[in-house]
Formats: sequence, structure tokens, C-alpha cells
Amino acid sequence: MGVKTKTKFGSIDISNEAIATTIADTVLACYGVVGLAKKSSIHDKVVYMLKKGNFSEGVIVSQDKNSVTIDVYLVVAYHVKITEVLREVQKRVKFITKKAFALDVKKANVFAHSLKKVG
Repeated sequence: MGVKTKTKFGSIDISNEAIATTIADTVLACYGVVGLAKKSSIHDKVVYMLKKGNFSEGVIVSQDKNSVTIDVYLVVAYHVKITEVLREVQKRVKFITKKAFALDVKKANVFAHSLKKVG
């Protein structure tokens, strides 16, 4: 399923995987983010960090009529202020979704799935 919009030139159909991949690339560039985690592993004790081809499992896009809701599951670096990292990720998710796809974000839910020591 994807997001469909109509313009005077015709209709545009954007897949959820395209949106998830763009958001994942943006999120991974944020300070304090080590990687994305699989949503289904949120209750598991083992963390599955996702590789480039599986970003749609760590970024979930669902849509209403005029807006989208985005859930992002992160692995955050150890020794960073988690609330600041999550707030920055929320801002960037909303910004890139509006800029790249002209979609309004109803909610950007960011979950710190786990911590990982870096370096």
C-alpha cells in the first residue's frame, strides 16, 4: 500500500517502502543514532539491527486521508541524552516527509528500542 496524491498533471503513487527508506537515511544521519531496530523485536531480548535493504521493518508508515503516521524504532548510542536524540529525530522525520513527499505528518512516534556502546 502507498500514498496516492492527485495533481493537475495526473496521479502520483508513492510506496510506503520509498517513504521508509528516505526517512531511514535521514534518521541514520542524526547524532546519537546507531541504527534501526526491527519492530517485532521490541519485546525480544535480542536486538535485530537492520541493514540497508530492510529499513521498512524499522520505519512503519501508515496513512489516513490527508496525513501519515510514522513509527521509527531506533538503536541509540550509549552516553547520549536520549530525549534530545529522539526529539531531533522527530523534527527531521516531519521535515523530510513534508519536503520530499509533500505529506503532512499527523504523528511521528520515535521509540528508543535499545542502547549500544559505540567505539
